[in-house]
Amino acid sequence: MKPNTKQKWPIWVRDDASIVACTEKVKVMTENFDELKQIAQDALEDGLLMEVSEAQMRDALHQLIDALVNPYQKNH
Repeated sequence: MKPNTKQKWPIWVRDDASIVACTEKVKVMTENFDELKQIAQDALEDGLLMEVSEAQMRDALHQLIDALVNPYQKNH
């Protein structure tokens, strides 16, 4: 496993392109994405140790993200 390097996440923006500047909101987003990255890394490594194809693991992780549902979808 590679050493734990600090990930620089994007500057978060709203749908109107304004920046989410609230320190607590940014902190929560950073913690959530750090945690997601570690969980995804662990799942990838587990799959590789179980001899699952790396390409299939990456595809499955992409599919998982693509299947996420926005419960706050605005009706336009």
